[in-house]
Amino acid sequence: MAKRKRLTPANPTYLSDGGGPLNTGMRAPIADVASDAAATAALRDVSAAMAEAREAGRMVAELPLDQIDMTYLVRDRVSGDDAEMEALVTSIRDRGQQTPIEVVDLGSDTRPKRYGLISGWRRCQALMQLARDGSGPDNVLALLRAPKAASDAYVAMVEENEIRVGLSYFERARIVIKSVELGVFTTRKKALQGLFGTASRAKRSKIGSFVDIVEAFDTVLAHPHRISERQGLMMAKRLEADPSFTQSVIRLLSIQPDRSVETEQALLSDMLEKGPKAVGSGPEPGKVGSKKAKTPSMSTTFHLRPGLQAAQDPSTGSLHLWGKDLTPDLRDRLLDWLRDQD
Repeated sequence: MAKRKRLTPANPTYLSDGGGPLNTGMRAPIADVASDAAATAALRDVSAAMAEAREAGRMVAELPLDQIDMTYLVRDRVSGDDAEMEALVTSIRDRGQQTPIEVVDLGSDTRPKRYGLISGWRRCQALMQLARDGSGPDNVLALLRAPKAASDAYVAMVEENEIRVGLSYFERARIVIKSVELGVFTTRKKALQGLFGTASRAKRSKIGSFVDIVEAFDTVLAHPHRISERQGLMMAKRLEADPSFTQSVIRLLSIQPDRSVETEQALLSDMLEKGPKAVGSGPEPGKVGSKKAKTPSMSTTFHLRPGLQAAQDPSTGSLHLWGKDLTPDLRDRLLDWLRDQD
């Protein structure tokens, strides 16, 4: 029968004399230290990447709708199509906002609204309508941009509208004029090149022709965005050939201030079909040479300021003022001033 192996007590001489028991709770193992350092570095890298993406406009932010300044830029779109807007509202209601708007951070200390709208005016309008109806959120998805100059912001606005919903030639020409008036560009030529640099030379030439139409009729046309390319180019030629055309159109349109799109189009087409109107009279038949033929009167138009224009006709001594800024109060003050003149 095998004998059991006897266990002997521990021999203290086998133990090391190098100190007491190990206290593992006083310092972390090297693996834990390395893990903590790696996690801290990763968190720092992620935070830096997110901050960089936000500043570069690559990260979508959710912003309050009531903090978006819709008037930060002069909009290039004169008016929106009701059917297209209703379709956009329905799409956002059913599927949510699919594409973020673009804004610039104006800071919290300078303006009542912190973010200036660069592009996405129609989406903001649709979201605001849904928020009022209680069927949509009161926030908007946005990309924060940091344009280096005001011209960059206007170019971004124009480019998005050109891609998504094409602007009319009148709207393109109008933003050219407004950008010069606001000092974004120094000349119309630079504005045309800067805003529509990707367009062909022929297209920029057509936009330039519409600039004259905007100057003459911006404050009197009710539906300018409905002017077709062909009709607009005909109007531009008439403006150049017939100095009285501006006043003739203004007088005709003033007769029907509450006109529909169809009525306005019919009035403009009628004016263009009539051809240049002869102003002044020549010698009567049978009396050739008896009287010197009168020269046509030249009506001169002045753009006093945005929203206020004037025209004078030296042959009749008439002076005509019009524009959205010609308020009843301004008319009364002008009449009072004229009465006081000697």
